[in-house]
Amino acid sequence: MTGSSTKQAGAPGVGSGTQPSSQGGTTMTDETISATTIINAPAEAIFAVLADSAKHAAIDGTGWVREPIDGQHLTEAGQVFRTAMYNDSVPGGHYRMANRVQVFDPLRAISWEPGMDTGDGSLRPVGHIWRYDLAPAGPSGTEVTLSYDWSAVPDALRQRLPFPFPPFAADHLSNSLAHLAELVTG
Repeated sequence: MTGSSTKQAGAPGVGSGTQPSSQGGTTMTDETISATTIINAPAEAIFAVLADSAKHAAIDGTGWVREPIDGQHLTEAGQVFRTAMYNDSVPGGHYRMANRVQVFDPLRAISWEPGMDTGDGSLRPVGHIWRYDLAPAGPSGTEVTLSYDWSAVPDALRQRLPFPFPPFAADHLSNSLAHLAELVTG
C-alpha cells in the first residue's frame, strides 16, 4: 500500500486543512468522507475479501463491527446481510445492523446501506452508505476508495443519536483500507 496526504473539509468534530497520514488520503465534504489508497494486489483478490461478510470485522477501523449474523457471501445487489455491532456510544453497546447491498459490480464497486431489521423481513434504512470503488493502478496494483455518505440520514434521527456525523474519526477510513490491504496481501 502506498501513502498519500489527508485532505479534510469542515465537518462536525473534524478540523479543516491538510494533515499528513501514513495510512492513505482522506477527503471530507459536508456529508461524505472518503479515503483512497493503492493496494498491491489485483481487484479480484480485493473484491473477494469485500464480498465476504465474515471479513468485515477484520477490515473495520473502529472496532464496532463484530461477527456476521448470517455469514453470507455477498453475491448481488438487493441482498441483505446482518452484522453484530458494538459501540460504547449506543445505549447497551450491543446492536445489530441489517445491510442491503446497493451496488455489486465485481472488480469495480460494492456498496451497502445499513439499516434496522423491522422483524418482518424488511429493512428500515438509516440513511448512510458504505462504498468501495476499485480501479487499476499500474500493472499489479488496485486503487481502492472507501466512501461513507450520510447525506440521507434524516434530521430526526441525527437529533436522537448520541453522536454527530460522521460518528468516527477521519482516519477510520484510512485504517479500514490498511486493514483491507493487510488481509489481501497477507
